[in-house]
Amino acid sequence: MTETTSGIFNRTQILLGDDGIQRLRNSFVVIAGIGAVGGYAFEGLVRAGVGHIRVVDSDIFSETDMNRQILATKETVGCFKVEVARKRAKTINPNITVETIKAMASAENLDEIFSGEPNYFVDAIDTVKNKVVILKEAVHRNIRTFSSMGAALHSNTNMIKVSSLKKTKVCPLASLVRSNMRDLDTSNITCVYSEEQILAKPCDKDIYGKSILGSLPTIPAIFGMILANEVIKDATKTHKL
Repeated sequence: MTETTSGIFNRTQILLGDDGIQRLRNSFVVIAGIGAVGGYAFEGLVRAGVGHIRVVDSDIFSETDMNRQILATKETVGCFKVEVARKRAKTINPNITVETIKAMASAENLDEIFSGEPNYFVDAIDTVKNKVVILKEAVHRNIRTFSSMGAALHSNTNMIKVSSLKKTKVCPLASLVRSNMRDLDTSNITCVYSEEQILAKPCDKDIYGKSILGSLPTIPAIFGMILANEVIKDATKTHKL
């Protein structure tokens, strides 16, 4: 550790040891979607000491993000999410490398998203079409993947589960993703999802015609931190965490 970061990871080092800290420092993680779930996943990975993160998102923060997105504040409204993420990471760990792709993750930029042979892919995309495209590419490239299913419209933390994609149940988004990937080997994809029946139906549409879903601050945060924890466990081989 450098002098400027030696104290940051002391408590993590007590749990994971020097080897675990080094494994995290050597890890390269791509996160697609840096909003509610993705923002918390990013926060967990930065604070754990992951050395290289690439964030992919085209969006800017609005006031409606502030109820559930850790990077959304009065000061960041109107700012690009990936730039806010990069600046925040540097205030925590000045030695981290954060790359930003200011674009929606889609079929058009797969090579850019996955360039440099990342160790892990964290999927926090909420658009089904793009989500499936990116997950298929991660499978094709044999990248260990941790994917968030639907966090909106839920309130019961006890119903949040972690499993392979094929073993997901109840979640409508997981069902759609499974059906689009049924012919692929998805054993490299671990999902965070909820088995709680959704609480309500979408009540509005945004300017792009996308459904606006009600969401608590808590559930996306838990989804995101579980995703980060799964990456940490895999990277450090501490599967009992």
